[in-house]
Amino acid sequence: MTTFRDARETLHDGWRLTAVAGPVPEAVLGADVPARVPGSAHLDLMAAGLIPDPYLDRAEEELAWTHRTHWRYTLTFTARPAAPGERVDLAFDGLDTVATVELNGHLLGSTRNMHRGYRFDVRDALADGANELAVTFRPALEYAEEVERELGRREHVYPHPFNMVRKMACSFGWDWGPDLQTAGIWKPVRLERWSTARLSRVRPLVTVDADGTGRVEVHADVERSGSGPDAELDLTVDVAGRRARTVVPAGRTTAVATVLVPAARLWWPAGYGAQPLYGLDVTLGAPGRPEALDRASRRIGFRTVTVDTAPDGTGTPFTVVVNGRPVFAKGANWIPDDHFLTRVTRERLERRVDQAVGAHMNMLRVWGGGIYESDDFYDVCDERGVLVWQDFPFACASYPEEEPLRSEIEAETRENVVRLMSHASLALWNGGNENLWGFVDWGWPEQLAGRTWGLGYYTGLLPRVCAELDPHRFYADGSPYSPGAPLDAVHPNDENHGTRHEWRVWNERDYTHYRDHVPRFCSEFGFQGPPAWATLTASVHDDPLTPTSPAFALHQKAEDGNGKLERGFAPHLPQPRTFADWHWTTQLNQARAVAFGVEHYRSWWPRTAGSLVWQLNDCWPVTSWAAVDGQERPKPLWYALRHAYAPRLLTLQPRDGALAVIAVNDHDEPWTGHLTLERQTFGGLVQASARVGLRVPARSVARFEPGEALVTPDDAEREVLVVTSDEARVCHLFREDIELAYDPAALSAGVVPVPGGYRVDVHARSFARDVAVLADRVAPDAVVDEMLVPLLAGESRSFTVRTAARLADPSVLTGPLVLRSAAGAAAAAEPEVPTA
Repeated sequence: MTTFRDARETLHDGWRLTAVAGPVPEAVLGADVPARVPGSAHLDLMAAGLIPDPYLDRAEEELAWTHRTHWRYTLTFTARPAAPGERVDLAFDGLDTVATVELNGHLLGSTRNMHRGYRFDVRDALADGANELAVTFRPALEYAEEVERELGRREHVYPHPFNMVRKMACSFGWDWGPDLQTAGIWKPVRLERWSTARLSRVRPLVTVDADGTGRVEVHADVERSGSGPDAELDLTVDVAGRRARTVVPAGRTTAVATVLVPAARLWWPAGYGAQPLYGLDVTLGAPGRPEALDRASRRIGFRTVTVDTAPDGTGTPFTVVVNGRPVFAKGANWIPDDHFLTRVTRERLERRVDQAVGAHMNMLRVWGGGIYESDDFYDVCDERGVLVWQDFPFACASYPEEEPLRSEIEAETRENVVRLMSHASLALWNGGNENLWGFVDWGWPEQLAGRTWGLGYYTGLLPRVCAELDPHRFYADGSPYSPGAPLDAVHPNDENHGTRHEWRVWNERDYTHYRDHVPRFCSEFGFQGPPAWATLTASVHDDPLTPTSPAFALHQKAEDGNGKLERGFAPHLPQPRTFADWHWTTQLNQARAVAFGVEHYRSWWPRTAGSLVWQLNDCWPVTSWAAVDGQERPKPLWYALRHAYAPRLLTLQPRDGALAVIAVNDHDEPWTGHLTLERQTFGGLVQASARVGLRVPARSVARFEPGEALVTPDDAEREVLVVTSDEARVCHLFREDIELAYDPAALSAGVVPVPGGYRVDVHARSFARDVAVLADRVAPDAVVDEMLVPLLAGESRSFTVRTAARLADPSVLTGPLVLRSAAGAAAAAEPEVPTA
């Protein structure tokens, strides 16, 4: 008899792809091309040379025909029929999205949900020898339009009715993503043979008792083969050298086994402690049978996580509490890291999460317009100590609560809650993105005319399933939302209650207006900027390249995006003359704007308990809110976030009508020492100074008053207030950059080759703000170790550039387009380029 060890055969090799209906171009019509599984039709056509790379120039527009094309994947594989008493299942972990599955001409079933798996019993259809498997995809757009006609239109952002089909919403385009509408077998597919019984669901509830004992309560569901009478089964659970056994009685399909781990080592978020992980092994057996029937393995971490929403004197907090300790959530929102999901490898996820941790983040919010991420993503977050806020996939739309959607939503919820609940990093479930807010403010009630819009999911179905399957994890109705308050009583985006999204900044107001609100937790805010120069120029080939050139414009998806960029920097930075200057100016302003918001929020801890920037990453090369662009390059924003999220931060903030120094200590030890405060000229002459004692308790914020002489300049255009401790510095200017008398020749620099790249030594003869080396302009692989550094008169700073390139003239790293600062460097060699 086949054992479970050799009974799972992946069916990934040998697939073919053809277009079978729709507006197919002649070059693709009738083509039969190799298909990679897991994969997507776009990638297969691109590999066959039949379509251009959708990320280049205006190729996205050329591929609009794929929105209404039908695809067929076919595979011939060899198999034997089921042995007596054996079950044979065809298991698909993910199909994107509306598909029919046939084996040897037998219709096995149909699918209409990208977010769940499907399993078919193929004993009656399986042939001895060659077998023909076909998966035919119809356009998700056509299906969504049919459902919309049947159920009635519900409001949604952007043109396509993505709210009518359970597919990644941003597959239909977003204000940072392409409209490509992928189709394909996007997760593994297997032929599984088993007998007697198998583990159909393993649900570990991991908690920590008051005495520090780790408790693992494993709820196991088994599926019996139906061949012969049901037998008694054995269930064994092993954790950290501890074992528990229980019996699944004949005729039963569930069992619970509990393992206790004394003095369990606690899992902590990054910056709070270590991340010990324990192996959890679950074995299903039958009495008298030496070989196991099935096994499942997980990695778990012992910790408690909840969210404090107990009303206080201000309103309703939203404070994440880990192992009994309140945590300021420093982080960002996460979108799919590539629009073509199957290109996202574990190694790529490691690089991205490492960038988050490198910027001192401890939380990522998996946004509701994307997907439930891969197991690799949560594994990596477990290992790095990054808390995961997990949205359910609902975003910026009203969703029908009737069939055919309701049963699909319940099925995907149950599957993914069980799949993800073992991860120590998973901190909370969230009903969706901006849907409660949309109902209140975006005119939905008038359009809905009493029809359902999703409230029953967010306050009924989803919390009910979470309470049943994952009762120890916090559930939020949505983001933003005001906990415990009906929509007609407290606005879901009220700054004093729960979570807030701040989008009047960027859309309508200057970034200095972040200070207008002191939210309890800001789960979305951000500002746009273009990608790194190397990313941009590898993807967009307009000649000339300008903010309004056709391909560049296609890679700017935000409504009036360039206009908002221009209005955003106009009060602060000089009007650029060239496109290179425009690129640097908009990147710098993005970095400044978001860091301004982060520092404001952190300065109000513990009233404000979280800051999640929109967004960490991109899914293609685009002008967007991301800190890391679509080719994995950190933008200036990433460096600004690393400064603003530093464990110890000095920031100047208005308090009670005056300017105060706020010291933020996100360490377990007190921050002690001295602050040196100097008001000095750009040339380095000290006009006023003071030295004060510094003491900030662990995980706390302290306030210091600079004194009138320090905050009152003699010459506001040529002076800077500098506050320094042994671990941090802040420089405060008394005017905006457009009013400052910077020395245009403040910097001198030289370059020294070092192992792995070059060292750029920069000296300031006068104050220079936001000194940066834009190394990717010199070599596409070049990355600098630091950026946006202030240099006082007389100071020097070395920047290390890592690159495999051997530069014929290393001094290009000090050229006017590479060595930048807030004062800028006139790109006189480039012609003027009109801006938006």
